[in-house]
Amino acid sequence: MTELRSLEIMDTTLRDGEQTSGVSFNSKEKLGMAKLLLQSLKVDRIEVASARVSEGEFQAVQRITKWADENGYLDKIEVLGFVDGTASLDWIHASGARVVNLLAKGSLKHLQGQLKKTPEQHVQDVKDAIAYASSLGIKVNLYLEDWSNGMIASREYVLYLLDELQNENIERFMLPDTLGVMNQVQTFDFCFACRERYPKLHFDFHAHNDYDLALANVYSAVLAGMNGIHTTVNGLGERAGNAPLASVVGVINDHLDRKINVDENKINTVSRIVETFSGIRIPTNKPLVGENVFTQTCGVHADGDSKDDLYFNRLLPERFGRERKYALGKTSGKANIKKNLEELGIVLEEETMKLITQRVIELGDKKETVTIDDLPYIVSDVLNHAMEEMPIQIKHYSLSLSKGMRPFVSINLEVNGEMYEGTSSGDGQYDAFMNAIWSIYEELGKDKPVLIDYLVQIPPGGKTDALVEALITWNYKGKEYKTKGLDPDQIEAAIKATLRMLNLVEQHDNIVNEQFPINNK
Repeated sequence: MTELRSLEIMDTTLRDGEQTSGVSFNSKEKLGMAKLLLQSLKVDRIEVASARVSEGEFQAVQRITKWADENGYLDKIEVLGFVDGTASLDWIHASGARVVNLLAKGSLKHLQGQLKKTPEQHVQDVKDAIAYASSLGIKVNLYLEDWSNGMIASREYVLYLLDELQNENIERFMLPDTLGVMNQVQTFDFCFACRERYPKLHFDFHAHNDYDLALANVYSAVLAGMNGIHTTVNGLGERAGNAPLASVVGVINDHLDRKINVDENKINTVSRIVETFSGIRIPTNKPLVGENVFTQTCGVHADGDSKDDLYFNRLLPERFGRERKYALGKTSGKANIKKNLEELGIVLEEETMKLITQRVIELGDKKETVTIDDLPYIVSDVLNHAMEEMPIQIKHYSLSLSKGMRPFVSINLEVNGEMYEGTSSGDGQYDAFMNAIWSIYEELGKDKPVLIDYLVQIPPGGKTDALVEALITWNYKGKEYKTKGLDPDQIEAAIKATLRMLNLVEQHDNIVNEQFPINNK
């Protein structure tokens, strides 16, 4: 069996990723992420900073290099430096780092527009920087900034640079699509041209995602023979970001014959930590690390998975420290619900399953999703409803809440087939609702239960659209009743709990009257 060729993964979350608008990592965060990337995730190298940015950046690099030196990772720590005489290299040397990613001009337009120098002058400046770095014991990787535009508009200049520098003391030549302009066909052609012309050189490819083609371009670059790929966690980076680490790892492992050292199982943990430190939320549909990507919503899919894993593919969630879930909502079928109930250890009869399925669909029309944490509440709600007759029903109600005015409620209540209307205000919406109910009860000469306790709760981890369970305790003629209501809206949940109580006490009175009829003679 032929051994797979190795491919390096260099992660630049702490340098290029930090160039995301609004993102700034402090030194403790940078050190923590450096440890995660190298020790836990096992990427091959990390780019941690740009030289001469700030004193804080200098201190962060010092902390990282001190830890790296003590733990055998120093040659995996890289810092972006510039062709600026000795300034960047002195900064890097003082920080404790021993690898510079030297930024040269990879397009003639950048060279002439920014540096105002000839190609010959620039090559000499680069050679001088390399010689000085070597004297300080610093290894050199060379970025060809704007290489993609250089290959498009000034290929002769790019090849001149490579011709002149190929025999210098350079570890890696790094080819960036700095402005994210390439498509996958161009990427393959340009990378292959460099690979074919310079078969002994080590080439890295660095993608940007301006056209949403970063991952496709990485795929083409690997096919063309690149030795290393640059990534960022969660695709952080300037403008539209860089090639996302998780997606790159998934594609390489499943679609390309290359061996990488990254531990897939740690990807989700690292992604969540970077999300927290960066403040940039992971989109719910982001491949491999998004909240929804291993969640089946369609009931047909859940049914297929139950029968023969029909909707599974190679991207098994367990590979990435995730687990498969089955969403509950208006598109759910019994299979989705059954899968979630099985996870909770709940087994129900077929008829009850139909009722719960219908209830989940109804709730799904009111909110985006129903979570597995909601499910026990729904089961309890359905089972309680199924055991009750409803002689009292709320046909219509209107709640009014205005700033500076007391809440107002108007209600139509059906009692044993007869319709009654009530209106009232109160200190809150629920208080106004109860006052309207009691106004009808006074009209009918009915006794009123006394509210003892009122508790509202949501499932663990609930969000603003979570289901609300209202649990209300009542006392009626010496007997205590506890009733529950479930709804995304807190007031409506309380109203449902109240309606259940009204029917329970009505049933109580009906039973008492049947056993002890009033003698009107």
